[in-house]
Amino acid sequence: MNKKSRLLLILVVLGACLAFLWPSLTWYFRTSEEDQQKALWSLEKIKDYSEKCADKDVNEFIAAVKANKDAVLTEDQAWLADVAKKNYKEAKKSVPSPMTLGAALDSFGFMARNKEEAENNFRKIIESNYRTAILKNKKNYQNSVKLGLDLSGGINVIVKADLDAAVNAQKDSGAAEEQIKREVMENAITTLTNSIDQFGLSSPTIRQQGEDRIYIELPGSADASQVNAIIAGRGSLSFRLVNEQATSDFNEYYKNNKSLCFDDNGNLTEEAAAFVPEGYELLGVYETDEYGLEQRNVYTPYAIVDKVPALDGQSVTAAEVGREEISNKIQVNFRLNEEGAKIFADFTTANKGRQLCIVSDGKIKSIATINDAITGGSVALTGSFSAQEADNLRKVLKTAVLNVPLSIESQQSIGAALGAKSIRQGIMAIGIGLIAIMIFMLIWYKGAGVNACVAQILNLYIMFSILSALNLTLTLPMIAGMILTIGMAVDANVIIFERIKEELALGKERAAAIANGFDDALWAILDSNITTFIAAAFMSQLGSGAIQGFAYSLAIGVVSTLFTALVVSRLIFDFGTEAMHKKSISISWRIK
Repeated sequence: MNKKSRLLLILVVLGACLAFLWPSLTWYFRTSEEDQQKALWSLEKIKDYSEKCADKDVNEFIAAVKANKDAVLTEDQAWLADVAKKNYKEAKKSVPSPMTLGAALDSFGFMARNKEEAENNFRKIIESNYRTAILKNKKNYQNSVKLGLDLSGGINVIVKADLDAAVNAQKDSGAAEEQIKREVMENAITTLTNSIDQFGLSSPTIRQQGEDRIYIELPGSADASQVNAIIAGRGSLSFRLVNEQATSDFNEYYKNNKSLCFDDNGNLTEEAAAFVPEGYELLGVYETDEYGLEQRNVYTPYAIVDKVPALDGQSVTAAEVGREEISNKIQVNFRLNEEGAKIFADFTTANKGRQLCIVSDGKIKSIATINDAITGGSVALTGSFSAQEADNLRKVLKTAVLNVPLSIESQQSIGAALGAKSIRQGIMAIGIGLIAIMIFMLIWYKGAGVNACVAQILNLYIMFSILSALNLTLTLPMIAGMILTIGMAVDANVIIFERIKEELALGKERAAAIANGFDDALWAILDSNITTFIAAAFMSQLGSGAIQGFAYSLAIGVVSTLFTALVVSRLIFDFGTEAMHKKSISISWRIK
């Protein structure tokens, strides 16, 4: 590799590392502690906070408009001025200059039917502003190097999925065993993630470990009993008939009397319960909002449905998203087993024109009209689905198809105070080790020691970047692997420097000594690092927990060590030779 190619490679690697490390830098150094706390909230809490702040800001803004509508927007309200200008342009009206409080508020009424709708549009924009800022920080956290429980404190849970039971339940579906297992684990992780986050707990780390285990980390002071209740809970899915007239009457009453429908405990009041006929029950109709959370449908918040399901969700054998042949509209297709197909055929034949809903965990996820009798066991749900809505419905159906027993295999709680102490000790160990090695290299190898110091710093930089890119969690064993890597990295420099000294002792000039020194040291360095990488690879595959974390950092350190020792250090030497026109090498007290 020539020098220009080597320089280009280094710049590309360092640039890519910066991109990988940027979320971590932003999270730990550019995000305030208050904003970090908000980003770690559950999505439910973020939603409540954003709505509350938006209501407060709207009320204050309207009051300011009433006090002086001709006041000009401040610099802090520049984002609002941009939105208002966009509203004026879309309404094909001239944009006021300067933008005043009254003009900004008026811009939200152009596309609204009344004053209330205009204020709601204004409220949504402000809420979106809060939501975007918090979710942006949450994304930085998710893409950053996160601290393990041994450093941050919290709860660690390992859940075992009974894949054999899931495979046996789906043996007649025709799907391959590996496909069933893969879909079962994906569905279990999705279900646990949604359940834990919506339970009000802090942002969890949930990932698959091995073939049949799920690793869960909950930072902070999460309640272990709540987590156990979520994992032990079993979802349910059913198909129920909707009472259209009762549903319409109740929603009309609810629209005009929201405060009179439910008591403080969430139970129906006597007046509202009169709308629910005998043999029926009231359930909420839910859809996914901008936060990724389920919320009641704006137009049909509730539906009155049969208490007795027309069909149980266990009859579903497969579910997928497809498209209609003629219109090419998105639809959700699912299949029923033989018994379920017969029940569904008889039911849809007797109830043409009626509405049927899919109920999951006590929530209505979809309502569709039975247009024709559905026979043969193949069902297609059509409507104005977006791709995201269709995929959400598919996941709901998959919950029944891929139901899998989960059991807690191990659980561990760690205090935050112990984690803070471990962080200080780990940073101190890395810092002292790095400084001691750099001092030794500068004393023993003089000017050439600078190369080793630069290589060590870049080595740590690359290691943290790769940790961030792979979204790995930093633990104490991983810090131990980094400390070991520091020693291994300087070992490569020592081998190269000693080879160069031997060449200089033979009377060779700087350029020849450097070239021969690197060439002679190459295979010795590769041999030692490759054997270490092989050992780390086996530990990562055969080990678990602390051993696996140590293996990951060791393997990453081997790769970064080879790059900094063989590419970066070589370029620094060549720069001194060709750009600075140096004739000698400051590498030993004995060699001048």
